[in-house]
Amino acid sequence: MMYQMALEELQNKIKLIQSEWKLRQGYNPIEHVKTRIKEPVSILKKMERKGLELSSENLFNNIHDIAGMRIVCAFVKDIYSLVDHLQMREDLQVIEIKDYIAAPKPNGYQSLHVIVAVPLILLEGQRSIKVEIQLRTLAMDFWASMEHILFYKYDKQVPSHVIKELTEAAKAADELDKKMLSLRKEIIALSENSPADA
Repeated sequence: MMYQMALEELQNKIKLIQSEWKLRQGYNPIEHVKTRIKEPVSILKKMERKGLELSSENLFNNIHDIAGMRIVCAFVKDIYSLVDHLQMREDLQVIEIKDYIAAPKPNGYQSLHVIVAVPLILLEGQRSIKVEIQLRTLAMDFWASMEHILFYKYDKQVPSHVIKELTEAAKAADELDKKMLSLRKEIIALSENSPADA
């Protein structure tokens, strides 16, 4: 229940950021937002992998992705702007950042993972609940979704040539992101230089 409440609280903050961004900058950089609560079986497996004794205290202190949010942005620049904003907010605490955009995983996976503590005011007092936010571009999200589908189909026994192809596809997605950002900059420059009545 607390993790669901933390996700709802965070969703409200993101909606407010989206509205403010659109009002101030004329566009909303967030394409879509998805949330999920980790299944109990997945939580237990993760605790086993980490060699943790099963207790609510261990769960709360060591498993940071029970509540998850994925934010998909149009451009990489928007991801970093959003993370900068989250770090400045007083109603959230950024605990950890893992930047797989600057340093992709060996298979080509790119995303920026942020663990935040969301304060909840409960009957017993305030409690901070950790939520993992994954920030990606549309191209990164497409690649990660396809990679997940392929690994699921192959039951994680993916042939080495397929892994090589996936890594090359990740590089192509990265090039696409860079190309689209370059085109955006060009369009903005053209619109700023064109006469007001054009």
